[in-house]
Amino acid sequence: MNKLSLHFHGLPFSLTLQHMASPIPPFLFSLFIFMHLGFSVQGITRHYPFNVQLHNVTRLCKTKTILTVNGKFPGAPVVAREGDRVVINVTNHVSNNVSFHWHGIRQLLSGWADGPAYVTQCPIQTGQSYAYNFSITGQRGTLWWHAHISWLRATLHGPLIILPFKNTSYPFPKPHKEVPIIFGEWFNADTEAVISQALKTGGGPNVSDAYTINGLPGPLYNCSANETFKLRVRPGKTYLLRMINAALNDELFFKISNHTFTVVEADAVYVKPFETDIIVIAPGQTTNVLLKTKTNPSATTFYMAASPYFTGQGTFDNTTVAGILQYKLPHKTSSTTPLKIQPLPPFNATSVVANFSSKFRSLASPANVPQTVDKKFLFTVGLGSNPCPKNKTCQGPNGSMFAASMNNVSFTNPTTVALLQTYFSGRNNGVYTTDFPASPLVPFNYTGMPPNNTRVSNGTKTVVLPFNTTVEVVLQDTSILGAESHPLHLHGYNFYVVGQGFGNFDPRKDPAKFNLVDPVERNTIGVPSGGWAAIRFRADNPGVWFMHCHFEVHLSWGLKMAWIVLDGELPGQKLPPPPADLPTC
Repeated sequence: MNKLSLHFHGLPFSLTLQHMASPIPPFLFSLFIFMHLGFSVQGITRHYPFNVQLHNVTRLCKTKTILTVNGKFPGAPVVAREGDRVVINVTNHVSNNVSFHWHGIRQLLSGWADGPAYVTQCPIQTGQSYAYNFSITGQRGTLWWHAHISWLRATLHGPLIILPFKNTSYPFPKPHKEVPIIFGEWFNADTEAVISQALKTGGGPNVSDAYTINGLPGPLYNCSANETFKLRVRPGKTYLLRMINAALNDELFFKISNHTFTVVEADAVYVKPFETDIIVIAPGQTTNVLLKTKTNPSATTFYMAASPYFTGQGTFDNTTVAGILQYKLPHKTSSTTPLKIQPLPPFNATSVVANFSSKFRSLASPANVPQTVDKKFLFTVGLGSNPCPKNKTCQGPNGSMFAASMNNVSFTNPTTVALLQTYFSGRNNGVYTTDFPASPLVPFNYTGMPPNNTRVSNGTKTVVLPFNTTVEVVLQDTSILGAESHPLHLHGYNFYVVGQGFGNFDPRKDPAKFNLVDPVERNTIGVPSGGWAAIRFRADNPGVWFMHCHFEVHLSWGLKMAWIVLDGELPGQKLPPPPADLPTC
């Protein structure tokens, strides 16, 4: 086994060429360099060191110490090719416990590397290391990595870019350049203090102070003109923008003034291309778009901007982040004309979101969507409340504490062991139960007048699925404490979005309208505000798989559950034992 250390996008990594017993000949060093400039061979293992460390960063004229990977914010890209194995060795140099999730990676037979704390692993404690080891099978496109414990992903996140097999082209014209566009949220306060305070008082957390593009808030915020992302482009060229919404709690609208996009991919799955001048992207989602620059632009600079989509109750960060699209024009200086931002949709423009979402179709036709289902589920998703403890004053609804739930079950994370370890060992000892309800125990008019009783139940409840079960889940928003869009993410799987609608799902009429030909395939779906989304998947990946809202505040309040997918009968259908370095609690 031979290693070669390189630097790529500022992130050191090494390669291992498998099945080579002899020393690497000198000519192969050049080959390795070329592979990482756009070529590859199968059988490469890519090693990335992740050192979690503190770093001082100044935004909005305030300097604070944040958690970073290798001192970078946002984190540098992890770049691999379809068919590669990736080994990411995380070493924790900070006082916080950490874990990392490789958002959208299928983790076929590698559930130990999925990352959510207390679900597939105990967190990595101070001074400890853990190697996330997984293969990339049948996937290519834009995904991302992020911390998966508490609110640490506010600063611990970065792109995960999967290039196609060598000599495999994109199903669209080759772009002149590829550019990651990472949307984030900046808090002047310590985000761990923000959520800790909210969980103590039972009220809503303080909102962010700014949105960011690639870590920069831009000129519309105080003291931030010099902290503006600029995308420099040439006329008449096509750019592939790899968009990632890493914001903690906000869906976003995005546009570039006087320009349009061609959407070509969602959540690392190709879609039938469509034109749009507005992008809607929820936390957890990724979207690849082609930006064709103008041959003769009317100006040298144009604003790009993002603002929130929000339909819930309470406060939110109703600000706008801006960056600049800057043309490189010969014999022309930058325009001194003040830039103008084309208006973004109103913050509650649900019709714009619905129209945008309806345009997504899988490129493959027919897609590999299950035509029949073995198990059907109806999961309500929404807010609720827990009673205020005795002798305490709480700031939630009517003096209670905010909670969130699926089927009125607010999920409680284990604290001394991870679910996957417990399941694999066969010694449950009451850590979890397998009685998560397949549908609401008390049906009600989900999107109508909310019930007076908003109390949730609490527990660590799971659903057990036999291997290869075909599953349909209808995700139904509720109006309890306000109807709201919820970005639901499923670990370990992609799913097909076979239907969406407003109001209450009608099991007699709505299935007839399902798209079973070319539905979009995703890992994160925005359940419509006051509506529903129906998804289908095949449970062909054994392990314990988290499903949750990707609004971090709702995740903290319990809007989550877990699927346990049993082993199949064949050797390649069984989860291997845990790695020797799996962290302990």
